[in-house]
Amino acid sequence: MKVPFYLNFKDFENSYYDNLEKWFENNINSSETDFLLYMKNMYKEYVCYSFLDDKLVTDAALEIRSLSFPKYENFGLSFSHYDMKFKPVSEIEIISMMEYAQIILDRINLYFCKNKIVKENENILNYINHHTILEMPEKTGFCIDYTNHQKKLPFLKAFLPKSGNTVDISLYTTFYHSVTKIADFIDYKLKEVEAFDQSMYYELKSKALVKIHLRNQNYLTICN
Repeated sequence: MKVPFYLNFKDFENSYYDNLEKWFENNINSSETDFLLYMKNMYKEYVCYSFLDDKLVTDAALEIRSLSFPKYENFGLSFSHYDMKFKPVSEIEIISMMEYAQIILDRINLYFCKNKIVKENENILNYINHHTILEMPEKTGFCIDYTNHQKKLPFLKAFLPKSGNTVDISLYTTFYHSVTKIADFIDYKLKEVEAFDQSMYYELKSKALVKIHLRNQNYLTICN
């Protein structure tokens, strides 16, 4: 069973027990803990641990590799030298999930245009994991990491419109302010079933501590 991904905390909270009941119907030998861990894996992508506040905060961003080609004029060349080969410049950028969703939406609409598909007759959600679209070659743009993209599919299915060219900013704002409430709700329920050691708070705080430890080790190595 695939539990719906919610962009609004009230919708998530109001649907919790209905989804739990459906979960048990489809997973007879499972427990509420299994259900909570399933949801934890969906939402932990969009929160992180804050040492300053000692709590989970929204982190709806991702790293993505961007590619660009040097402008020929920077090398004193004209377009007559177009056949000369220049290696693309590759950089890592951090973008919001709204920006990422717009990139996917743009690629889908470009795919429709190139293949003369009447987009009014197509559901965009059917194309969000299309290999050709994700690997669409571009002279400049972004390289989609297929593995990381799979983790974002629940969000994209809930957020992207079924048709159209732009994402809904107000819907994204709702999600941005709801995701920590959803994460805290899941962690509260994990505490109730005595599985707080598997909570988002516990996991993400532990990972943050490891990062700080490794950073300090690297700093000491450089100083020595």
